[in-house]
Amino acid sequence: MIGKVVLAVIPSVGLVGFRVGITAAALVLFQLYRRRLWLRNRSDYWRLAVLSLFGVTFNQLLFITGLSLTSASNTSLLAVTIPVFALSAGAIARTEKLTKRKLIGIIFAAAGVVFLIDPRNASFSSQTTTGDILIVINSLSYGIYVAISKDVVTRNGAFRSIMWIFIFASVVCVPLGVFAMSDINIAVIPAGIWLLILYIAIVATTAPYILNAWALARVSPSTVAVFVYLQPVIGFLLAVIFLGEKVGMNFIVAGLLIFAGLYLTTRGPGPVAEVSPSANADVRT
Repeated sequence: MIGKVVLAVIPSVGLVGFRVGITAAALVLFQLYRRRLWLRNRSDYWRLAVLSLFGVTFNQLLFITGLSLTSASNTSLLAVTIPVFALSAGAIARTEKLTKRKLIGIIFAAAGVVFLIDPRNASFSSQTTTGDILIVINSLSYGIYVAISKDVVTRNGAFRSIMWIFIFASVVCVPLGVFAMSDINIAVIPAGIWLLILYIAIVATTAPYILNAWALARVSPSTVAVFVYLQPVIGFLLAVIFLGEKVGMNFIVAGLLIFAGLYLTTRGPGPVAEVSPSANADVRT
């Protein structure tokens, strides 16, 4: 995992600071170019500020710190809790209907991920307990973000919403990152690490958050959350293409379970018709 490579050189909070700060700067420049910077509804600023806590600040700090204290396999397995938390939080906030079909779909997809990764590759012990707990709390934080962000993101558009979410998050994360890097000699950090940091910020952070927000404007939160289960499948396919790994029966069974779960979760009429006319006022992003 790329994050593990970077964390071997710089502290976890420092990586969060770089990740959030670079993403915020890139989005601001992009939105300045498009002349779509400000929000029409002033009350949405504080809504996005709250979302920034759950979706970025808590999420990134908990995830990166947890990753540094546990294994990549543990992290991948514990990520299966994200859709469960998203569906539960959505049911509590009444932004999501808790149906048997969605529950079964999430169970199928989660089972596929577990089968693909194989729990025997994980190592849950006293040495990883702190990191494992942080990853679970991170999943809860991100699940809450997905569950409650639909309305404001739909109203303001994906790019503009994510830009402000990262602006608010950078107010907290960047100073913490600067403090964490105070004892690190930046001059000795290899150029390759800086390239990986840019990759993490632009490719692994900006793009997924924007795509997530774009999808939230069109489908239910649980549907968006359950697509996280495609990540290990895509990762395995890339390993097959670039590393020459072989496709085994475990991958076929896991893929079938995951896609069956996605089908059950996404089947049926979408929530687009439920969005009020005002919510679609600026869906252009």
